[in-house]
Amino acid sequence: MDRKTYLYGLCLLVLSLFLWGCPKKVAMVPPERLPYENPMAKFLETFSPAESLQARVSIRIETVRDGEEMNFLLNGFLLYQKPEKFRLIGYHPLGMGLFDALYRNGEFFLLIPPQKRAYVGEVHQFGDLMAKAGDIKISSDKVKEEDIPGWIHIELMEKETRIELRLRGVSTNLPLAEENFEWIVPEGVDVRSIDRLLKGRKRR
Repeated sequence: MDRKTYLYGLCLLVLSLFLWGCPKKVAMVPPERLPYENPMAKFLETFSPAESLQARVSIRIETVRDGEEMNFLLNGFLLYQKPEKFRLIGYHPLGMGLFDALYRNGEFFLLIPPQKRAYVGEVHQFGDLMAKAGDIKISSDKVKEEDIPGWIHIELMEKETRIELRLRGVSTNLPLAEENFEWIVPEGVDVRSIDRLLKGRKRR
């Protein structure tokens, strides 16, 4: 797989976690359909026993693209601030920064350093995409004697994608500086609407 395809696929997997999980616009649905459950809210709920959390994280991603099984192993750093601030920074095992994804009160920011591109967006931009995301299952394994997750498992059934986050070196309820959740675009980075990334996905 060439580097461009690798990075593009990885960005879509990050979106699997952040974009397919955000709330949908209110819409009339047939009575027989179950109410929509917001996966992002469920994901953040796994951290809710803590006011704040920071941890190193190992990220394992298994997916199928164009009939080909693909596996990614990444390292990262995770930050959470109650109720709706979350940041996940992903690194290649050799240390190269691959992405910086920030969710903050309904806003999304995604930085891809190797491509010198960043994408920004808000909840209302994702309506149709979220409706097609399919069933998303989120589960977690708690650390013994603590009510915080040691592992988080995310499965996008229709997308044939499984994501496992393993948290290590977890610290909870420590003050987190506000700048940890501020979006600062590095010099020379091309900032685009996240619509551009979503449209690129639809062409695949």
